[in-house]
Amino acid sequence: MLLSLLVIIPFFSGIFSFLSVKLKKCIPRYISIIGIFLTLLVTIKIWFSGNFCISQVNHYPHWNYQCILHWMPRFGIDFHLAIDSFSIIMLFLTFFLGIISILCAWNEIKENEGFFYFNLMLVLTGVIGVFIAVDLFLFFFFWEIILVPMYFLIALWGNNKHNKTSAIHAANKFFIYSQISGLIMLISILLLVFSYYQNTHILTFNYDLLLFNILDPRTEYIIMLGFFVSFLIKMPIIPFHGWLSDFHAQSSYCGSIDIIGALFKIAPYALFRYNMTLFPNVIQQISPIAMFLGLFSIFYGALLAFSQTNIKRLIAYASISHMGLILIAIYSDNKVAFHGLVIQIISNSLSTAALCILSGQIYKYFKTQNILKMGGLWSNIYWIPAFSLFFALANAGVPGTGNFIGEFLILFGIFQTYPIVSIIATISIIFSSIYSLYMIQRIYYGPSRRDNVILSPNIKEFLISIILIFSLVFLGLMPQKILNFSQDTISSIYHFKKKFVNSISK
Repeated sequence: MLLSLLVIIPFFSGIFSFLSVKLKKCIPRYISIIGIFLTLLVTIKIWFSGNFCISQVNHYPHWNYQCILHWMPRFGIDFHLAIDSFSIIMLFLTFFLGIISILCAWNEIKENEGFFYFNLMLVLTGVIGVFIAVDLFLFFFFWEIILVPMYFLIALWGNNKHNKTSAIHAANKFFIYSQISGLIMLISILLLVFSYYQNTHILTFNYDLLLFNILDPRTEYIIMLGFFVSFLIKMPIIPFHGWLSDFHAQSSYCGSIDIIGALFKIAPYALFRYNMTLFPNVIQQISPIAMFLGLFSIFYGALLAFSQTNIKRLIAYASISHMGLILIAIYSDNKVAFHGLVIQIISNSLSTAALCILSGQIYKYFKTQNILKMGGLWSNIYWIPAFSLFFALANAGVPGTGNFIGEFLILFGIFQTYPIVSIIATISIIFSSIYSLYMIQRIYYGPSRRDNVILSPNIKEFLISIILIFSLVFLGLMPQKILNFSQDTISSIYHFKKKFVNSISK
């Protein structure tokens, strides 16, 4: 039952936040932060009781903790939650970013506070559910439940409080893309379930059973392609990236932390968890396409990031570039790259979330996201320029940060299986350095456009930035802690896929 609390607590925290606003305006924020801390405590309890330790697991799936309740047994649908080392890492990342998101919104959100925290907690509920759902119908349910609250977060609390049209337009675009993604996924899930029913006469959405479904190659390829496209839309990878830049530019920086930090990571997680294991026989056929899309996204995202004059759009396109590298890692068929994938997901989430927070601080002071109207801010603001420089360099993968370890492991691993791809991807590091430093140069250096203005971040943003810096440095200096923790799941997925491929080839 502990696992069910992971979705029950944030869900009801959101409802109580919504209802409590009538008592006092500040109560919703306290309920939300208490709710997320309680959920974190439950996860820590599961962590200590689930025997998460370094071990060589020879079979997959290997769940450390499970919760199975019948939901709609006639249709083979269960409330089946399970957790392993990969899931729990993603949960800790979600809680960490969720807490930061609430703290950033603490004094910023002053309209409809109850509804804001209701939507925020509902997004977190959906993200947590995606990471622990094992029944595919339940997974789809959590995947879709994120859409509506995310729509309201961007439409009602966007950056531009005077002109809502652009925010609503961005929210509509996000909703349409997400609906298409969900529709493709639903069709793919139903095809998979009905094919299993044809083979066994058992109607089930249970991931553990569907893993061993035997499909003819053509059907397997079609279903795998459906999952693949659906997840790429949410990552987003070019050419499915059209919703991101508008959505990111229009969202408040409190919401951006959730979008970039947590929401973006459900797609790589799902791609690795489901496409690698449900369709091991045909996954190699899509690898060249995935590699091409990944490389194209790396360079195209970097090029667009370099040409942006809006700081939020620049961060958005930089994220697309990094997502390209993550996509390549997923399809690298290499265990070292898989380990790098975990480090890169965490590090990229932290550094990008930090840049969103700092860009929000700049917007709060100067009411603009236009880089061309900034310039020379180094002498106008205390601390923020130095923090921005650190996170920009971390985003570019400088040694000593988790981003460097993640990129190194991914590129090193890919070199063993796809050396040409690795060499081309390595060149992307130069591009990320160029747009990162160019952003810093245009915002903070040069003649000051804001004379006689001296500002400093408040203590809350200052402490959040310090914590994020320590987190990235910790990942950079002691990545083995995370690698040890995720080793059993990553290795078991790798060997599970290899075992199937070898059995087919024989």
